[in-house]
Amino acid sequence: MQIISYLAGIVSLICWIMVLIKMFPAEGAVKGILAIICALYAFIWGWMNASKFNLKNIMLIWTVAILVSVVLNFMGAPIYTP
Repeated sequence: MQIISYLAGIVSLICWIMVLIKMFPAEGAVKGILAIICALYAFIWGWMNASKFNLKNIMLIWTVAILVSVVLNFMGAPIYTP
């Protein structure tokens, strides 16, 4: 399960970089750097501009990768019992 979670994280990273590549020419350096610092900004910007910059497939893959990673990490988390 951890391997799948790691793969989902790598897919998420690749999708984030692809959105950054579209974002820098469209929004400029300041917002691009903001998206590097805060990936959530890039995620929201990607969904808001998915149809304009043809990012729908990338955003769907990124969303699924995040959800898979969160679910698998939650399932693998140890339960603390005092």
